[in-house]
Amino acid sequence: MLPVIYLLKVLVLYIGGGVAIATLTSGFGVFDIGSWWNQPIFYQKIILWTALLETLGLAGSWGPLAGHFAPMTSGFKCWLRPETIRLPPWPNTVPLTKGDRRTIFDVLVYAGVVVAFLVALFAPRVAGTEVDASFAGYDLVNPLLFWPVLGLLAILGLRDKVAFIATRPEQYMPAMLFFALAPVLGLTDMIIALKLLIATVWIGAGISKIGKHFGKVIPPMISNTPWIPGKALKRANYRNFPEDMRPSGLAHFMGHGLGTIVEVVTPLVLLFVANSTVALVAVILMVGFHLFILSTFPLAVPLEWNVLFAFASVFLFLGFPNQDGYSVLHDVQHPAAIIAILAALVFFPILGNLRPDLVSFLPSMRQYAGNWASAQWAITPAAEKKLEERVVRPSPNIVTQLQTAGYPADVAEVVLSLTTGWRALHSQGPGLMSVLLDELGENERDYRFREAEFACNSIVAFNFGDGHFHNEDLIAALQSRCQFKPGEFLVAWVESQPIHRNYQEYKLIDAALGVIERGTWLVADSADAQPWLPNGTIPRTVTWRSDAHRGVHR
Repeated sequence: MLPVIYLLKVLVLYIGGGVAIATLTSGFGVFDIGSWWNQPIFYQKIILWTALLETLGLAGSWGPLAGHFAPMTSGFKCWLRPETIRLPPWPNTVPLTKGDRRTIFDVLVYAGVVVAFLVALFAPRVAGTEVDASFAGYDLVNPLLFWPVLGLLAILGLRDKVAFIATRPEQYMPAMLFFALAPVLGLTDMIIALKLLIATVWIGAGISKIGKHFGKVIPPMISNTPWIPGKALKRANYRNFPEDMRPSGLAHFMGHGLGTIVEVVTPLVLLFVANSTVALVAVILMVGFHLFILSTFPLAVPLEWNVLFAFASVFLFLGFPNQDGYSVLHDVQHPAAIIAILAALVFFPILGNLRPDLVSFLPSMRQYAGNWASAQWAITPAAEKKLEERVVRPSPNIVTQLQTAGYPADVAEVVLSLTTGWRALHSQGPGLMSVLLDELGENERDYRFREAEFACNSIVAFNFGDGHFHNEDLIAALQSRCQFKPGEFLVAWVESQPIHRNYQEYKLIDAALGVIERGTWLVADSADAQPWLPNGTIPRTVTWRSDAHRGVHR
């Protein structure tokens, strides 16, 4: 049932609605595909449409596979509602951004972003020659209309990192900036910049999948794939199901052979090879790559993004092929501008892989690589009730949502527990659970364990796998509203692995007391552990523990 719901949303709302709007507002016939598939204005409007749906909460991180059961949409319901939680990225550095409550100003900024998208999407087209002579024969969205979108998004980001990242700015803001700079760049350099953008996304994601994390993504992803018949292929991704749930050789081959290599090598071919046959084969490969990811219905469900990138492969590399004057090697018109663009595109992926504490894993281009900042909650029933009653939020606790959707209370609890099992199958899960189990000891049965990504979604409307949205900042915001007692609400939280380190840094947070413990674990120890920890909790190095909290649970 769930895949059918998602497919209908993608086919009807995203593809059907997007193509209709992009063509009819640009002067093309909806079904005259030959007239619009390689038109810049169509690509511009599909980017705007995709970003608008993300901004409204109707694309990624939507629906049951992202923790939204009833209602299935929380995005705009949260960001248009005063008093919901907002999380500024630098409240102590950037003036006028302190506070964790959404104000009327925040609502107006968010509404302004939505309106700016709509204006750019539906505004009359302009002739390309009015922008620059190089666009002769093409129509465009007026470049001036992208500047209000970019400016309002920047303000939104300084006020609330969650609402900002929900718009997927690392994917769409660079493209919109290139559209805004069309009078400066011209057609050739705008297309080359767009090629560099998509190649950076692909190659960054491919490089980030090297290591122990991504191998553990494949088995649960394939296990959740609805179209694979029978259980044999799904179980073949584990070494010895169900006794040994670590990834098998097949899983590593699918992840690194069919995944990492494709994402790194194929974009390089598309960028630098000027041969129509090679380009066609490479584009078919990337289209198949994205459609396969879509067909697995990965959690956080970035389905629209995968459809867009499949189309972008065709538009950029077949619609404007290297051999026809759009090569990054031979046809750049403004070398200094393209060098600056490339430097900007790789800045956040490089910084985010070296210092993941400073950059979301999305601008770091680590999409679905398994190397995420993550967390698990241990919360008492009384504390969870406080979350339901005292926090202004777009949707209830997920257990309540499931009951609203028709699940009995005990079944709802089991369904939600599946997300904890899902996390345990990934590289961080054993480490996170080890931190909580060592802290709770014999009191384990007094707590409910919650996957923080799903819990976060029901409170701030979006997560998409980024643990920076549910670190101590969110917990402090919840504490200010709920006044938890020490020990009522504990969070094990871990940062992504830096590319040059073999360990991850974790925190243990008590909602009432703040961070009470810091330490590290070796990635190999957590990634190689069985999900249920049959050999006990994994080894950790405690680097600091609050004196005020020593022995509270031990």
